[in-house]
Amino acid sequence: VFFGLSALLGFSVLAAISKIGHANRHVPNVKKLQLNKLKSLKAHGGVDRALLSFDLNVDLNPAFHWNIKQLFVYVVAEYKSAKNPRNQIVLWDRIVEASDPREERVIKQDNIFVKYALVDQARDLRGEEVTLQLMWDHMPLTGTLYMGEQDKSKASKFSLPMQYR
Repeated sequence: VFFGLSALLGFSVLAAISKIGHANRHVPNVKKLQLNKLKSLKAHGGVDRALLSFDLNVDLNPAFHWNIKQLFVYVVAEYKSAKNPRNQIVLWDRIVEASDPREERVIKQDNIFVKYALVDQARDLRGEEVTLQLMWDHMPLTGTLYMGEQDKSKASKFSLPMQYR
């Protein structure tokens, strides 16, 4: 019994040590994330709502290692408004599993229509600069969940029009 518990403790410690720095080393290769087309910007029920599409080219294979079960990948739109200095809205998401073939872990699509609209709780979207950024959550087989994000300096930006359309 003692030997079994000691071995279990030893393997647990080795597993914990082996994941140190994974968040920095195992990062997807984001080649392109940019606005394709702004479909509409309208006042809708007291809020501003923008519908858009984007192009995405990312290789998720580098983010996988022995302890990753799946990645939760999502595109976030971030902007500032008078009411809130930082607004982040998830526009699109996908779960990519370690059991998926390597070629399915590469997302290369143009004109992806958002799953969730870009909605402001007031009417502050018009004329705002929006940043599109890819983010992901590493979901390990064992251990803590950790998050990652595309380098902010490489995130794409666009401005919304001043008028509704």
